[in-house]
Amino acid sequence: MRTKLIFTLSAVSLIIVMLVTACAPAATPTPEKIQVTVPVEVTRVVTVTAPTPAPSGPYEYLARAKAGEFAGTKVTIFGVYTGEDAQRFSAALVPFEQATGIDVEFEGSADFETLIVVRAESGNPPDIAQFSQPGLVKKFAEEGKLVPLDSFMNMDQLKKDYIQSWLDLATFNGHLYGLFYRAATKSIVWYPTPQFQEAGYKIPQTWEELIALMDQMVANGHTPWCIPAEHGGSTGWVITDWVEDVLLRTAPPEIYDKWVSHEIPFNHPAIKEAMEYVAQIMFNEKYVYGGRKGILTIWVGQTAELFPTETEGPRCWMMKQAGWIPAFFPEGKKAGVDASFFYFPPIKPEYGKPVLGGGDPIGMFNDRPEVRAVMEYLATPEGCEVWVKTGGFISPNRSVPLEWYANELDRLQGEILKNADVFRFDASDLMPPEVGVGTFWKGMIDWVSGEKDTDTVLQEIENSWPKQ
Repeated sequence: MRTKLIFTLSAVSLIIVMLVTACAPAATPTPEKIQVTVPVEVTRVVTVTAPTPAPSGPYEYLARAKAGEFAGTKVTIFGVYTGEDAQRFSAALVPFEQATGIDVEFEGSADFETLIVVRAESGNPPDIAQFSQPGLVKKFAEEGKLVPLDSFMNMDQLKKDYIQSWLDLATFNGHLYGLFYRAATKSIVWYPTPQFQEAGYKIPQTWEELIALMDQMVANGHTPWCIPAEHGGSTGWVITDWVEDVLLRTAPPEIYDKWVSHEIPFNHPAIKEAMEYVAQIMFNEKYVYGGRKGILTIWVGQTAELFPTETEGPRCWMMKQAGWIPAFFPEGKKAGVDASFFYFPPIKPEYGKPVLGGGDPIGMFNDRPEVRAVMEYLATPEGCEVWVKTGGFISPNRSVPLEWYANELDRLQGEILKNADVFRFDASDLMPPEVGVGTFWKGMIDWVSGEKDTDTVLQEIENSWPKQ
């Protein structure tokens, strides 16, 4: 902004010399100097530049972008979102584009994990990459291809918005390389809402209450659980999810982390203890629909038993499965109406309320001011507001208001994450594939079938861990 200022110079002294001649007959005229001060006003127009107000907000580059500093630039994002997810993510970027004048282009691909490696290694990475899990973030960070976000982002603000677990999951060699944008939880238990209420069953808040509820159901002639785990060559992951979720409730998160990285043996006593808790449910024929055989032979997406038929009530009353399971409900059955979920309760109070699940981290390849602004935007509640209000999105950001969620089920999952003390990724996804999706899955099948006992299974998995 340019401003005109008026300067006035007054009382400028002017010297006026006046000659006064005296009339005398014989004298020679002598000049006399007389000083007279006359005020004179001089006006001058000066143009100056007034200072621009400093951008405000917890994130510097986002504030500068909103002030228009980077208008006309372009930022590219490449990620795993496709179809409807890609459309909703792009829609969530529109308010940023409108506020800043920055063009953000998103490209999604089902082959992202292959293509991003090719592009990064060929020197043509996107400005920002949206990953499906932290494994690739770690790879690119260790190769020096990603920009450390703590080099420019407000870490105090991030710590207000995210529990430490989310930051730890994308921190490598002491630096933060990823921000988690979307999250999913596996620590939930589905139940038939109307029938649950009619039977007088109450949502358990502790493990003791869960066991008491199961015994109450058995006493009423009901079968507490459906645990369908058959999934062709992937059979076993449902059981590993149970073990992982229980481990977070019976041991410190540090034990979980060391188990994942093999800093402790796979057959560590804490792992065996977690499996004993799981066996307390899975190996009791009264607790599980179809018994141990049913766990391994009933397809993972089969949910019909959770609902009543025209002639009988639910054949099981609880199913521990992630938020995607309503896609497999029988025709006419709706989540939030015919079924809802509750948080899988804690076991040992000292370990708080942990959550097992997944999430989508976002990393930054190219360091430019406008790219920094986009990263900061995605770290704020407004960065996901459109998607949250549209539905089908759960944010790991604790500052996202619960009232933004489009439906009750999204809100409940958002609340579980908001109240979580610890969050951890699925362990089998983080372990070497020979173990995580290999011997761990197979070992759980052998264990549930009764073919091998706990000690044998754990030792065999330990022996299969790849040698350095």
